Amino acid sequence: MVAQSRQSRVETVCLVILTAVAGAAALFWLRPVMIPFVLAIFVSLGLSAAIDFQVKTLRVPGPLALPVTLLVGGLAFTLLGALVSASVGELAANSGTYNAQFAELIDRAVRSVPFNLLGFVAEADLANLSSIPLSAVRTLLAGTTNALLEIISQSFLVIIFVAFLMVGSGRRSQSTGTWGEIEQRVKRYLVVKAGISAFTGLLVGGVLAILGVPLALVFGLFAFLLNFIPSIGSIIATLLPLPVILFSPEVTGTSVVLALVLPGVIQVGIGNIFEPKIMGESLDLHPVVILLMLIFWGMLWGIAGMLLATPLSAIMKILFDKIESTRPIAELMAGRVENLRSPANDTPA
Repeated sequence: MVAQSRQSRVETVCLVILTAVAGAAALFWLRPVMIPFVLAIFVSLGLSAAIDFQVKTLRVPGPLALPVTLLVGGLAFTLLGALVSASVGELAANSGTYNAQFAELIDRAVRSVPFNLLGFVAEADLANLSSIPLSAVRTLLAGTTNALLEIISQSFLVIIFVAFLMVGSGRRSQSTGTWGEIEQRVKRYLVVKAGISAFTGLLVGGVLAILGVPLALVFGLFAFLLNFIPSIGSIIATLLPLPVILFSPEVTGTSVVLALVLPGVIQVGIGNIFEPKIMGESLDLHPVVILLMLIFWGMLWGIAGMLLATPLSAIMKILFDKIESTRPIAELMAGRVENLRSPANDTPA
């Protein structure tokens, strides 16, 4: 009996592994469609929370709350798209200035180092040394511009999905059971996280604007978005303005230091002190599991996967907890290793 039980358990584990590999391959192959669709699902859940707030707190009729939410959400997406588009134009227009400033910095650095000891003495050699990082900056600016344009192009598909999902959700009753639990937990996470991220983005953007950093509003927007990526998102948001800060002639040395230190203090303070007190243990996920899922979804879907890693992990944990055979996986994701062994498994044959 014990041998049959162990064999059945091994077969189950093998099937789970094969299913996970096949599912990951399918998600990677279907990422051009799945990424906008999954993003739209979470956006629609966030908008559903806004509808619930209007209906329950503001006493707005349900049939009126839906179009109002869609209108406000559409205007917000339009403003964000216009902001990113204007920033792309400004980035492209000032690329020559950034290149010239960077070339001057590299030229000063190259000439201050005694390269004659290494055999570089000719002016042509110094020019070649200066051109290497300069071409890298041009590639970085071009890549950043293309990435911003890609975000704009995908946002329209997300808006279409969101509109259909919101109209469909308005025709059905309140979800119950497992999906209802998933909705409530994800909604709470999205609302709290969006509020904290918006507060972080406003502070970072305001500090950079006061210091006279170009594209301050865009960097505040990126701080808002990257705050959804656990751990490394705040680091990326802090270092993201660094090239523009260094290559802008109007930014002084003191402003450069403050533009790095103050956003870093804001990110660390909110992420390590303020956010844990509000979020608590709402998702019931171990930090190591969140980090591993961050790597996993980042490998599959890139930046979008990293943004969605935490709520997707919470959904997986809830689903695993509802199935008896996968409940140990849910306990492992929550970090409760002591619950993995049950007395029944230790009973001798």
